Amino acid sequence: MKAYREIGFKKSAKFFFATIALILFRLMIFPQLRRWCLKLFGAKVGRDTIIHNVKFFNCYRVGFSGLEIGDDCFIGDETMIDLAQKVVLEDQVTLAERVLILTHTNVGFRDHPLQPYFPSFAKEVRIKRGAFVGSNVTVLPGVTIGECAFVAAGALVREDVPPWSLVAGVPAKVIRKIERES
Repeated sequence: MKAYREIGFKKSAKFFFATIALILFRLMIFPQLRRWCLKLFGAKVGRDTIIHNVKFFNCYRVGFSGLEIGDDCFIGDETMIDLAQKVVLEDQVTLAERVLILTHTNVGFRDHPLQPYFPSFAKEVRIKRGAFVGSNVTVLPGVTIGECAFVAAGALVREDVPPWSLVAGVPAKVIRKIERES
């Protein structure tokens, strides 16, 4: 009941309908059906995109209308995407398995003792054309991953990633620039 008192009827109703939508999405066992389902819920999803068993959360906030996935993208199994704010995956983005994209942080209820020190924060995440995000990468709110950047497995991305670069580590740091072929 405390959660209901904090968010009110309107957000509770959105939470209920988002939960029903997620149940329907999870019933879609083929990537083509998942693509169609996301479009039905208001997401923009490009052609030839493959969406494996992805988990969405906070869909009652910005929701599926805040999700944009370009053409020729691949989203691997057990990827989790926070839809508290907008998430944009441009064309030819690859998210390997178990990628976590966060668009917000919140320590808990309004009366949580850490709330004054760590106030709620929400900001969109954008992954530019041709970027690759390896397995078990965590992308924090407000990050932009540049065009054709390569994020190595297990990285924690808390700052923007320059285009055409390889980043790795916790926190992710530029290892080297990717030299383009002429």
